[in-house]
Amino acid sequence: MKIVIAPDSFKDSLSAEAVANAIALGLSEVWPDATLVKCPMADGGEGTVESILAACEGELRSATVQGPLGTQVDAHWGWLPHNHTAIIEMAEASGLQLVPVGQRDACTSSTFGTGELIRAALDAGAQRIILAIGGSATNDAGAGALQALGVRLLDAQGQTLKSGGLALTHLAQIDLSHRDPRLATVRFEIAADVNNPLCGPHGASAIFGPQKGASLEQVQQLDLALGHFAGLCAQTLGKDLREEPGSGAAGGLGFAAKAFLGAQFRAGVEVVADLVGLEDAVRDADLVITGEGRFDAQTLRGKTPFGVARIARQQGVPVIVIAGTLGEGYQQMYEHGVDAAFALASGPMTLEQACADAPRLLQDRARDIARVWRIAVCKG
Repeated sequence: MKIVIAPDSFKDSLSAEAVANAIALGLSEVWPDATLVKCPMADGGEGTVESILAACEGELRSATVQGPLGTQVDAHWGWLPHNHTAIIEMAEASGLQLVPVGQRDACTSSTFGTGELIRAALDAGAQRIILAIGGSATNDAGAGALQALGVRLLDAQGQTLKSGGLALTHLAQIDLSHRDPRLATVRFEIAADVNNPLCGPHGASAIFGPQKGASLEQVQQLDLALGHFAGLCAQTLGKDLREEPGSGAAGGLGFAAKAFLGAQFRAGVEVVADLVGLEDAVRDADLVITGEGRFDAQTLRGKTPFGVARIARQQGVPVIVIAGTLGEGYQQMYEHGVDAAFALASGPMTLEQACADAPRLLQDRARDIARVWRIAVCKG
């Protein structure tokens, strides 16, 4: 019996590695001789670096960089020395979790620190850089990151622009003469599940600006500022990518990555699956168990269980989901490779209780699943 355990993290509770370990404990109580292959997963959001490093035996590195509002923060990033690959979660440097709710400012927040992390990866000799761009506090179309990488953004007086998306209103010139030459030798990939354009009613400012502190008036101002930036970028680069799917990801960092770094966009779960070797692990498996904190219709948008189920379905391997909660519409996943889904709670309990007791609950549920599966195997 070979079982692949490939869960995402349970937000505010357990890392993906801890979830996989708890599930493995429960399964081993029933199948002590089973081959249990643990592949901690992520979908490009929080925990992506941790999951990849846990599976690939990489190195966790750190750098002191500029946070979204200009203060210094200690940010971690991942390094895979065997293939010179860096994994960067932009949220480590420019994430919403770094800014208290009352201080969030979509107009002035900057991705400069993300650019500094890219520079650290270049210093390490990176040949491939994977940018996981979920959870941003920024709405500057990646302008700050570009500045950190040597791109000069100047106003009509030839002065460097201030930080933030609103400052792009005053942009008059884009100077590429000091751009870091190493960027041309590196392959960039964006791990994301957002396909919004840069501007307009479905753009970065309109859809994501309010959660980053923007008022309705500021959303309109930011949208115009980002549109102005995109226009000058088109003049400078000879291509206009503002309508490209994903350009609005992470407050427009997706636009900068596409336009200036030649980044290729991929679903985050696909990037992680490739790095951890999930397809090879699943190929001769008898069962796959995956999971996430909340399993519902939103999972169809490219979250971890969706990606895991897609790979398992191609190999004809059944998939079971263990989730913190089963939300509205989770049954839709039964049409996309999931065979059964189970919630953790064994009775009435608060979210706090469920989070605190998650390791035991995961172990219990995995044991129950194994017992039922054993009956099915024996009957078969």
